[in-house]
Amino acid sequence: MRADVPPTHPDFLIVMNVQQSASVHDIMATLGRRARAAAHGLGLAGSEQKNAALRAMAQALCGNIPAILAENVEDMKAAQAGGAAASYLDRLRLDEGRVKAIGAGLEMIADLPDPVGRVMDAWERPNGLRIERVRTPLGVIGVIFESRPNVTADAGGLCLKAGNAVILRTGSDAMRSAMAIHECMVKGLKEAGLPEDAIQLVPVKDREAVGEMLKGLDGNLDVIVPRGGKSLVARVQEEARVPVFAHLEGIVHVYVHAKADLEKAKEIVRNAKMRRTGICGAAETLLIDKAVADTFAPALVKMLLDEHCAVRGDAAIQAVDTRVTPASDEDWSTEYLDAIISAKIIDGLDAAITHIERYGSHHTDCIITEDAAAAETFLREVDSAIVLHNASTQFADGGEFGFGAEIGIATGRMHARGPVGVEQLTSFKYKVHGNGQVRP
Repeated sequence: MRADVPPTHPDFLIVMNVQQSASVHDIMATLGRRARAAAHGLGLAGSEQKNAALRAMAQALCGNIPAILAENVEDMKAAQAGGAAASYLDRLRLDEGRVKAIGAGLEMIADLPDPVGRVMDAWERPNGLRIERVRTPLGVIGVIFESRPNVTADAGGLCLKAGNAVILRTGSDAMRSAMAIHECMVKGLKEAGLPEDAIQLVPVKDREAVGEMLKGLDGNLDVIVPRGGKSLVARVQEEARVPVFAHLEGIVHVYVHAKADLEKAKEIVRNAKMRRTGICGAAETLLIDKAVADTFAPALVKMLLDEHCAVRGDAAIQAVDTRVTPASDEDWSTEYLDAIISAKIIDGLDAAITHIERYGSHHTDCIITEDAAAAETFLREVDSAIVLHNASTQFADGGEFGFGAEIGIATGRMHARGPVGVEQLTSFKYKVHGNGQVRP
């Protein structure tokens, strides 16, 4: 099985370093070994060297915008020819502003405090032993993502800052764009004197490459982060033999409470749904409290419909506007990633929390209210990675949290939860200092 990589592209060298007839297994095993070797040196690199690499990457990105956009145009043409949805194309598309934003994200990561080596806690035992808990890199991280070229830089930069080597596997539709961005990342590593294998991009489109990563690359992969649709995440969770930072679908709710301010609610709902419909923080279900339904429902539904958002509602919402279509049971648990929202009248705060618990994905949920006690109840009882009060759900983003960027939003409860940034990509070890103590 041959690698599907243009021979003129620098990443073709990865494949050429194994036999041209190498199987996907052999190619992936080579990536794993190289990543493991790079991880040791990278884990010992100082902050200044890592930051220099990140800034060099950002400079390379901004200096190669025409080349990156040219590759992205080819990806977009292929995706359009394949009948990709508008929301999918939006995630895939790059323009000058988006590439500059990717570079700015790398600069932000460089400005973050270095977590590696930080003493998290320290104490002394009665026998004189001094113990420190110190942050350390995780090792080698595998990131599997679909049609978002920016993840190449976001994930690569975050892993680098946390002292981890990373193996990136993009979806085939974004391969050209990802390669162009990866070339800039490698240039930054070279300029800073860091191992080029610290950030590697899988050079094959074959889905078998994902299977090899899920097996752990002969013990060389320490954790996997999937970033993509429900089917990808489900496959990773089912087949992975290494730990997974799970990013489930974003079935995101906005609940308009009985004590909400209407104008504030309109602005938040508009932004939460329509700013970018194809991201995981986009609102997918609108819950309106029965106590204010007579005034709030018509205003909110009309606003959404006038913004060219399809509304699928229960009987009460359908009665508000003839343009509303009936919501099925499936709609309440659907991540549309498009200009579609399901809407329902709900009888109070407890009913809203119950609905979210039943249909939500524990990703991001919001309450709009001027009642502080109701807000606190919602924030305490809704078991999602991110809960908001009077703010758009589109703030569910590592950059907006001050993390510089994110690899994804982890919806599990182990190790990392919410935006996976630099600190979430570290573990820790204990340093024990003695003076000849022995255990009786």
